[in-house]
Parts: sequence; structure tokens; C-alpha cells
Amino acid sequence: MFGRSKKPTKKTAASPSAHHTQTTAVAARPPAQPAQRSWLSQLEGQFLISGQGVVMKVYIENFKRMNDLFGFEQCNALLDIVREYLERKTGCSVFRNIGVEFIIIMRNKTVKDAQQAAEQIIARFRENWIVEDKKFFCTAQIALCAYPGFPSSAGELLKYLDLAILSGTDRGSNQIVVYDNELHGQYLRRQAIAKNISTAITKEQVEISYRPIYSQRRGRFTRAELLMRLFIPEMGMIGSEEYLPIAEDTGQLRVVEYYMLNQAAAAIARLLEEGKKFESIAVSIPPSLLLHGDFIEEISQLIEEYQIPPKKLALEIDEFTAGSAYCDISVLLQNLSWLGVELVLDNFGSGSTGLSWIFELPVDTLKFNPSFVWQLENNKKSRPINEGLVQIARRMKKKLIASGVNTQRQKELLDHLGCDLQQGAFLSPIMPEQELMAILSR
Repeated sequence: MFGRSKKPTKKTAASPSAHHTQTTAVAARPPAQPAQRSWLSQLEGQFLISGQGVVMKVYIENFKRMNDLFGFEQCNALLDIVREYLERKTGCSVFRNIGVEFIIIMRNKTVKDAQQAAEQIIARFRENWIVEDKKFFCTAQIALCAYPGFPSSAGELLKYLDLAILSGTDRGSNQIVVYDNELHGQYLRRQAIAKNISTAITKEQVEISYRPIYSQRRGRFTRAELLMRLFIPEMGMIGSEEYLPIAEDTGQLRVVEYYMLNQAAAAIARLLEEGKKFESIAVSIPPSLLLHGDFIEEISQLIEEYQIPPKKLALEIDEFTAGSAYCDISVLLQNLSWLGVELVLDNFGSGSTGLSWIFELPVDTLKFNPSFVWQLENNKKSRPINEGLVQIARRMKKKLIASGVNTQRQKELLDHLGCDLQQGAFLSPIMPEQELMAILSR
């Protein structure tokens, strides 16, 4: 059930014994500033006197863009106008919190009362705000949390409001989210995962598996992507799509990712020892780890320790990461390439980055996301664009991987386009290392 490498994980700054203190699933808020202490005292007082009511948090989105366009003075005037409006609409004191947040303590109000007020506030944010004859348009997120109830302190209440705001942001602009049983259940689950991530790594309570990649030209599987699930008590195995964001929020990402990299390196060593013919084993790398100052050194040490030949270790980097940090990442990728790492640009064709930038990056392989394959089968209008991307990549002598191949028709279309490397449930299920060993020998 749990995966172990034959070679021990090297003790680096990223090992499970490395320093990390924060185990909550929500980043700690900065210390209260003098302007905040007034409303924090009032909020804490409500708990001391066993008061009841609802706290509303209003968060203004896209404010940085407006600040860049119109300048600090006019945007600060806008915030004053918004605050006055909120006071009129709620009939309560409105406190300016960090940046562009407003806190409203609605004493002796019900959640229904607060929701009605919030709906009117959101309606107002669908209109322009006028400041010195200039029109401003901004969106907002509103979170509501009743007290007493889930929170037992002002600090907990603010944490729950933050979670509700994040939940609204995932749904789109101008959302109203009430912190309820469902959100509280999610919060408790995140807390439990955060608490047990390092324990799972230290005790090797993990499940390592692989998603194979098929080469149409060679007629066999030639590479694979490493995946890892963690065992969490009372939850069982959970996937990376759930634990990785929590690990990043709580300062445990290095522990997880360097463990995965060690597992991949050990697997490569075993495959070579068994005489298996394969191109590479890939690990997906989050941007925050990739841009960390010692990443190159860590990868260099890993390659040296496991004696990994050139291009056998592949790192998958998301296209969005490449576009958002182009100046920094171009040099970084070049250094990785010099170390002999295969560089895979994931989510190619998503539109996050201009093609001219992508083809200047020293990447070896481009990986289409599943939506590319789906569009190819279901949207005839998109086919010329998709065909063009494939042809451009081939002319640039980049390898191509199509992920999410789930039907015979998708495979046929990719074969017709000349997309050699394909990955998906139609071709192979996710499998443990021993099964990967077997299919790489065919």
C-alpha cells in the first residue's frame, strides 16, 4: 500500500525534519495595526459578553489594477465612498481592515438580515462608482459568519471569513458566501490534512504510482509521470490535487515535493538497473518551489546522488508559470537543461502565454492539457487551431504529449495529426511501479 524507495531519502533542508511551524490550512494574518484594534476589541467584546449577531466582510477585487490606472489618491477616495455607502446600507459601524477589506459587526442581526443587506451591496457593485467625475467599476466578495456558533473567538471568526471569501473567489466575482456547516466541514478536513502531511511523509504512508505515456511511433510505452497519494487518518488516501495546495499554504510544500523527486530518482535508478528502455520519469513542479533560490542546487545533488543520465528525469512546469515569471524562469530553465533535466511545458495551448515566448524557452517537450484533446474530438471549429499548434511544435523540433486521451476517436485524431506521445485512460490506467516495469519491457 505504501511506497518506499530502496535508497534512503537524503537529508536536505527539504526533508521532513526541516523547520516548519505553521500547520493550519489558512495562512496566518499579519499582526493587528492600530487602526484595527478598535474593531477587534469590539468584536472580542461580543464574545466576552455572550453577544450575538453576524459579521460581514466585504473584499474589493481588481483594486490593484484601478490603483495603477487612477493613482492612490483617487482610489483612496473611492474607498471612503464605499465605506460611507456600507454604513448607510447596514446602519452599522464599518471598519477598514487590511488593504481593501471592510469589516461590519451587525449586532443582534440574523444571517437572513445580513444576506438581504449583502444582496443590495452586491447589486451596487454591479454599477459604476463616481469619483471626481471619473467612473470606477470594481467587483466584490462578501462573507458572512454568525456568532456565537462556529467561532469561539474573534480570531477564529476572522479566519472563517477569510475561508468564505476564498470560496467565493473560486465561484466568480460578486459572490455572497455564508460560513456554514459545509464550509466548516471543509475547514476541519483541511486542518486534519495539514496536521498529517509531514507525518505521512516521515512514516512513508504514501502510495506512489505512475501514469504511463504511449509512443505511437514506437508502438509501446516509453515514459511515465509519477503521482503520489498520502494516507490521512480517518480519510484514507488523498490525491495531490487536494493536499498540494494545503502543503503550500502551510509551509510543507518542500517536504512533499522533494520526497516525490527522491522517489522519482530512485525509480529511474531501479529501471536502469533492470535494463528497461524508457525515455524519462516526470514530476510536476509547482511554481513556488521552482522559483526557490536553492532549487537548482537541490536538483544537481539529486542527479549526482542517483547517477541519473541526461534527460531521464523530467520536470513538468505549467505554462502559466512560464508566462508569469518569464524573466526569472528562462535563466532557471536553461540551468536545469544544462544539468541534463528534460523540461516539459504542461498545459501548452491554454493561452496563458504567447507562443513567441514559449518557443524561446529551453523546453524539450510540450504537453497539451485534456481540454485540447476534448476540443479536437468535439469542436470541429477548433481543429485548424489545434492542427496549427501541432505543426508549429513539430517544426520547432519539440516533442509533444497529449494528455487526457480517453476514447478511440481521440487517439485516431491524434495519430492523424502526428502527435506521437499520448497519455490517458484509454491507453493505460494509473499503475504501481512493478506494472510499469512490465509494460516498459514490452
